Amino acid sequence: MVTSEYAMGIVAAVAFAVVLYKVVTSGAVSTELQRIVKQALSVRM
Repeated sequence: MVTSEYAMGIVAAVAFAVVLYKVVTSGAVSTELQRIVKQALSVRM
């Protein structure tokens, strides 16, 4: 790939990471992830 294609790939990856970060840190998703982790850690064998 040409350097400009690498640059476009990096820009796209960063944009995707920002969107993913916003989704994961939103209130509803964050609360649900915390609930899942707490439930997983409290499982007894």
